[in-house]
Amino acid sequence: MNKLFNDIANSDFATILLFRLKRLWKILMEAINGNSEDFTAISLKRAIFLLSVPMILEMAMESVFAVVDIFFVSKLGSEAVAVVGITETITTVVYAIGAGLNVAATAVISRRIGEKNSKAANNASFQAILTVLIPGISIGIAGILFSEDILMLMGIERSMVNSFSSYTTIILGSNIVIMIIFVINAIFRSVGDAALAMKVLLIANIFNLILDPLLIFGWGPVPCLGIKGAAIATTIGRAMAVLIQFYLLFRGNGRIKLIKKDLKLDYKVILSILRLSVGTIGQNLIATASWIALMRILAEFGSSVLAGYTIALRLIIFALLPSLGFGNAASTLVGQNLGAKSPARAEKAVWAIGKQSMLFLSTIGLCFIIFPEFWIKIFIQEQEVVKIGARGLQIISLGYASYGLGIVLVHSINGAGDTFTPTFLNIVSFWLFEIPMALLLAYVFGLRENGVFISIVLAETFMTLSALWVFHRGNWKTRQV
Repeated sequence: MNKLFNDIANSDFATILLFRLKRLWKILMEAINGNSEDFTAISLKRAIFLLSVPMILEMAMESVFAVVDIFFVSKLGSEAVAVVGITETITTVVYAIGAGLNVAATAVISRRIGEKNSKAANNASFQAILTVLIPGISIGIAGILFSEDILMLMGIERSMVNSFSSYTTIILGSNIVIMIIFVINAIFRSVGDAALAMKVLLIANIFNLILDPLLIFGWGPVPCLGIKGAAIATTIGRAMAVLIQFYLLFRGNGRIKLIKKDLKLDYKVILSILRLSVGTIGQNLIATASWIALMRILAEFGSSVLAGYTIALRLIIFALLPSLGFGNAASTLVGQNLGAKSPARAEKAVWAIGKQSMLFLSTIGLCFIIFPEFWIKIFIQEQEVVKIGARGLQIISLGYASYGLGIVLVHSINGAGDTFTPTFLNIVSFWLFEIPMALLLAYVFGLRENGVFISIVLAETFMTLSALWVFHRGNWKTRQV
């Protein structure tokens, strides 16, 4: 037997395998540490790998925020989890605006990078940061003043609002921090510094992971703040990320560096970003507003349903966010290659990334479908909540392969500068299809929360098929930014 192992170890196969593993490890470290290569000139496989790995890890870091919060908050009971779920659904409006500006910034900056115009890319980066300030401050003020009213409007009982509304107030009030993170990380990704965006969120997660249990449950001189502590921990973690981002922009050695003397208002660029972001903000608001509508429907079935859905949704988002990394990589490569006048290479990149995203999400979805209760019980043990959450996780996970492709296609179309078409697809998929379907299945057919879960799968699959048709037509290749 030993001789057999020695023969295998000394064979050409083992030598080739060892060589390939070493090469894979080397390029993996390059992706994580960052590099200075031109993504429009190197081999497409290498470009996809170098961009996708840090972007996937970045999105994984973002999803860890949500999972860590719900893990510790679940120890406070199903009512606390329900309020966190409602708040998370409301903050998707903030994410919609931040993500819209994110996509617009990516489309403009990556196009300038593809054109080899670094000065214009620097200018566009500064204008993108300025653009988030007004909506961020406005939403923050509204969140502080009306958080309790918003929770009541969403169907939360007054007793729960009195006990847990502090979480909503802090999260909404500090939303500008989230929006700045979104936009600056979009800047890093657009120029090819995806590793920086990943590292920023890694540090923020470390702060959140330490502060969450400390502030929620208290320790030594630190008081027990309950659900309020979770909101403070998240805000501090994200604020630290913003400070690091600004340091990297002004003092770092990345591909983009802002110089004080060049920081001037450029209304033309701001208007260009706003024009592009209107479409993406619109499509995101349409999609996220539909999630709010679904949450409102589910609220009619009680706090256990809300809690189960909230935990299932956090797990679903945890799996989906890394796939958004694939989408961001596709968006960056589309923008840079269109700027470099290489539309065929841009299209080839999207198909390659789309296949990888489908494979990734299909694997995750299979794990959720086969062992749904295992994942829910990590967060909570209440039997009714576990039962509802597991069923929701199973049903929604049936569409994971479709979600994987759809995310990449929509990001690619947006990255080309066509933000109107995905907006139209969102209206049709989520408001003309998903909401009526959810109401029909939940109430007319008596499927209750299961009907809502099924409507999500059907609507997202319809969205993917529509995006596939649009992308195949190829009009995005001629879009000017």
